[in-house]
Amino acid sequence: MTGGADDAPPYRSWDGAQGGYVAALALGAMREDLVRRAGEAAPVRTLGAHFLAPVDERPLRFTARTLREGRRTSMCTHTATQGGAPAPAGSAVFGWGGAGPALADLSAPPALAPEACPPLTLPSDPGAFAAHLEIRPASEARPLGGGPRAELLAWLRFTDRRPLDAGTPVVLADAPPPGLFAVWTVPRPVPTAELTVHFTDALEAAPVEDRVLVRIRTEYAGSGWAVEDSALWSTTGRLLALARQARALRNGPRPHTAATDRPRRSLFRGDAAGRRRVVTVRPARGPCSP
Repeated sequence: MTGGADDAPPYRSWDGAQGGYVAALALGAMREDLVRRAGEAAPVRTLGAHFLAPVDERPLRFTARTLREGRRTSMCTHTATQGGAPAPAGSAVFGWGGAGPALADLSAPPALAPEACPPLTLPSDPGAFAAHLEIRPASEARPLGGGPRAELLAWLRFTDRRPLDAGTPVVLADAPPPGLFAVWTVPRPVPTAELTVHFTDALEAAPVEDRVLVRIRTEYAGSGWAVEDSALWSTTGRLLALARQARALRNGPRPHTAATDRPRRSLFRGDAAGRRRVVTVRPARGPCSP
């Protein structure tokens, strides 16, 4: 993904950067390390991220390592620190396509055309990152609508109409409000503790429009934790990605100070080994091109 203007809204969600945004940055760091070693990188198949602490506007230092370079499959890991403390960590699997059986059993749910769905504006606090998105609910469910099902369905795209690449499904899978918001009437923080995204071959097989249909639903909630599933489809009904995340349920929002809203420029650079990327994650810039 490419960055936006320096005066654009930050990618803040509650008391830290949006998890999908941070995970997309990690994907870019791992892909860079794989390209440095092998000269090219296969399409990403799976991305996993564990969020050890909220990520704020300070520089975030990624260290990516390629554990295995195969003719068909490669595996990488990433760790990150912020202010000397551990931040996100995780791994990714990259793999070339080939001949094999095909199955596409998860069809897109019925939905009106995007143009027939009025756009939805989410509050800027706590979800400042939503200002980067055009959100058009594609069902009767609305965030904080007190509905019967913990599920939301919406057409999403970035306001700058950027084309879809490997990083955008990671952000969009985590972009809608949690499915629990469809049954709640009062918001509360539901930060992501772990996010895993599985990619199909749709992005490499054919060009995909900038808009996607995203369904997010809470499969389980209890003891202060929730499990959520997301699915993303193209406008032609092709499945793009599946995601699952573990969320922590909080009782109330954490206050944030004006200092956390200061715009900062993103910075990308490498160390002597070419493995480290330093980024400032909460100004306007979006995730780098993975």
